[in-house]
Amino acid sequence: MANHRRLRAVAALAAVAALAVTSCGRSEKGSDAGPGASAAEGKTAEELVPASFRKSGVLRVATAVGYPPMEMYKPGTTELTGVDPDLAQAVADELGLELKLTNAAFDGLIPGLKSSRFDLVMSSMTDSPQRRQAVDFVDYFRTGGVIMTKKGNPEGIKTLDDLCGKNVVLAKGSSNLEIGQQKNAECDPKMRISQSEDAPTGLLQLESGRAVATIVDYPVAAMFAKKNPAYQVLPTQYGAAPWGIAVNKDQSGLRDAVQKALQGLIDNGGYKKILDKYGVADSAVPRATVNDGK
Repeated sequence: MANHRRLRAVAALAAVAALAVTSCGRSEKGSDAGPGASAAEGKTAEELVPASFRKSGVLRVATAVGYPPMEMYKPGTTELTGVDPDLAQAVADELGLELKLTNAAFDGLIPGLKSSRFDLVMSSMTDSPQRRQAVDFVDYFRTGGVIMTKKGNPEGIKTLDDLCGKNVVLAKGSSNLEIGQQKNAECDPKMRISQSEDAPTGLLQLESGRAVATIVDYPVAAMFAKKNPAYQVLPTQYGAAPWGIAVNKDQSGLRDAVQKALQGLIDNGGYKKILDKYGVADSAVPRATVNDGK
C-alpha cells in the first residue's frame, strides 16, 4: 500500500474496462435533457457543436460489427452498414461534421472513448447505471432480449423458467448473458451456460445441437429468423431497456449537440426512415433523452 494514488488509478482503469462488458440491459425513468438543456434552447444542433469539433470538422464514432441489423458489414465488403452506422451518418450530417466510423472490439469501446480515441460510441449499448459512472448516454432505441430456439421449438420452451437444466448459449459481455445468469441463480437444476463471441456464433450452437436455446436482442433475433428458417423467436421480451449513444462525461457540449441532432431526426422523419429500412421501427423512441436507463 506504499503508493495509494497509483493503486487507486489502477483500480479506476480496471473499473472503466469492466464497464464495457455488458451489452444490453434495463430502462425507464430519466431526463429529457442533460444539465445544459436550457442553454441549448433556441439553438440548432450545429450551433451547439463545441468549438474544438467545429475546428477539426470530424466526428469519430466507434461501433462493434457482429450485431445485424444494428451494425454489420455490407456483404462481400468491409463497408460498415446497419442502423447504427446509418444513424451515425445522419447525426454527423445534422452536426455539420464529417463522420469517421471505426470498427472496434465491443469490450474496448468505452475504454477507447475514455482515452479519447473516439468521440462517440454507437453499438447497441445499453444505458445502464454501471456504464453511466463513466459516460453519458443519448438514448435512441429501446428493446429487450428474446429466447431463440430451433424451428419448431423441439424442447417446448415457453419462458426463462424452461431453460433451467438445459444447455444454453449466451453472448459474452451482453445483458442477455446477465439475464440468463440471474435466472440461473434461481434454477434447480441449473442451466449449463456456454458463452459465444457474438449472437451469430451462438446460433451455430443451436444448429449443431450443442445448445437448445439462446437469448438475443429482439431486432437481431427477428432478422436472423427472417433470413434463416432454421430458427424460431419466442414472443416475450426480457429486460427491455434503452440503448444509448455514449459520450464522455467531460463532453457535455457534444452530448447536448447530439441530443439536439437526434431529436431533429425524430422530428423530420429521418430517424424513422432509418429504422424502417432495417425493420426495427418497433424499437423507436418518441424523444431523444439523456441517461434514461435504470
